[in-house]
Amino acid sequence: MNLTLENKVALVLGAVKGIGKGVGLALAREGVKLALTYYDWEDSLPEMEENFRSSGSDHAIIKCNLLQTENIPRLVDEVIDRFGRLDFLINNIERGGWPIVHGPYIDSQWDLELSTTLRAKRWVFEHTLPHLIQSGNGAVINFSSIAGIVGRSGPASLIFNEGYSAANRGISLLTETWARMGAPHIRVNEIMLGFFESRHAEHTRGWGLLSDTQKKAILDHTLLNRTGLIEDVVKAVLFILKDAPFLTGSVLRLDGGYVLGGEKIEPMPKGVV
Repeated sequence: MNLTLENKVALVLGAVKGIGKGVGLALAREGVKLALTYYDWEDSLPEMEENFRSSGSDHAIIKCNLLQTENIPRLVDEVIDRFGRLDFLINNIERGGWPIVHGPYIDSQWDLELSTTLRAKRWVFEHTLPHLIQSGNGAVINFSSIAGIVGRSGPASLIFNEGYSAANRGISLLTETWARMGAPHIRVNEIMLGFFESRHAEHTRGWGLLSDTQKKAILDHTLLNRTGLIEDVVKAVLFILKDAPFLTGSVLRLDGGYVLGGEKIEPMPKGVV
């Protein structure tokens, strides 16, 4: 069963650049109407505006500080006033404190990571839930990180702080809870990301602070021996929305095999019998 996305309405959080923008543009090509949020990264806004204008999509770009939860009902109202409905929530917001960038934790960094990565997602879901239910075939995709599995360990210990890791483990609990709350009208799934070009890899400040040896250690730990592309995420999102109508409460780990990469398989021995 292939679901058509044309004329559906999606709220894409954190769409000013990177994965959020890539997903938004892919949905635009599918005929989805888009509400796209941003708050910081103002220098990327003109390019975002041009990209979506060129896509020809029916879209609205909305500036909203999702850390101030009192803004979220107004955001959702604006989406409904503009488009009259809401079918998809792409919960793409996070804030990770890199040990190699930020050093030891201070209170404000810890609070920022948990508030962005975890709390904002939950408040947005709460206020979009009634509208997603009214859609009759709504879908939520929560983005998370393999930090929720590996924590601050191995080659990733320079990149994933334990607060960020704890928040990402919490996202999986939210995914399961929301799948129960939304059933049977809403499918809620999670894409757990490894190292991607615009998230923890080449196009980020922290990646540039790693030595060649440290970068190689991450790639060597990844079974597919590369970092992920925005195109890889887009394909996963479209699969969930279009081709997986029986999938809910699940976690799709999109990490090139990083989580598995630390354990090597020895050649099969001859045995003794």
